[in-house]
Amino acid sequence: MIGMRLPITIAAILVSCLSLNAPALSIPPAQVVQSPKFNNLSLKQLRIYQLLWNGRKIYNYRYTLTNNCFCVPEVRGPLNIEVRNGITTSITNAQTGEPVNSELLTSYSTIPKLFNLIRDAINRGESELSVTYKPQQSYPTQINIGNLAADAGVFTTISNFQELPEGSSSESIKP
Repeated sequence: MIGMRLPITIAAILVSCLSLNAPALSIPPAQVVQSPKFNNLSLKQLRIYQLLWNGRKIYNYRYTLTNNCFCVPEVRGPLNIEVRNGITTSITNAQTGEPVNSELLTSYSTIPKLFNLIRDAINRGESELSVTYKPQQSYPTQINIGNLAADAGVFTTISNFQELPEGSSSESIKP
C-alpha cells in the first residue's frame, strides 16, 4: 500500500506545481469590452445629435459643467462656461465666480468639443461609455467615460444650458 501512495503523492505534487506555473495560454481575466455593435450604435447616435446641434446654429450660450473624477479640484466644478461666436470666453467656478484655468478644460469648453470628447472615446474603444443627450436641444447632458470606481474615469454632467443673445460677455477667461 505504501508503495502505491508514493507515486500518487508525487503525481499530485507535480500536477499542482504545473497548475501554479500555467503558461500565458490559460484563460485570460474577464474584460468588459465595447462591442463593435455598441460602438457603431454610439457613433450613429453621436452623428445624429451633432448634426442636429449644428443645424440649430447656436454660437452664443452658457452651461454648467461638473466632472466627477479623481482629478484636480479646479476641473471638477461646478463650472460656468460661456461661449460667444463659438469660442469660449469664460470659465468660472460656479460657487465662487473665480476664473478657472481654461487649459485644464480644453475638451469640455464648448458643445462641439464635448462631441469630440465622445467621438474620441468611441474611437479608442473605451470599455465603459454612456452618453445621455437632451433631445430637444441636441447636446449631451451626461458623459460617462471609463471606470470611475477604478480611479480611471470621468462622469461629466452638463446642466443649466442657456442660449445667449449676441453681444459681449461680462466675464473674461483666465489664461
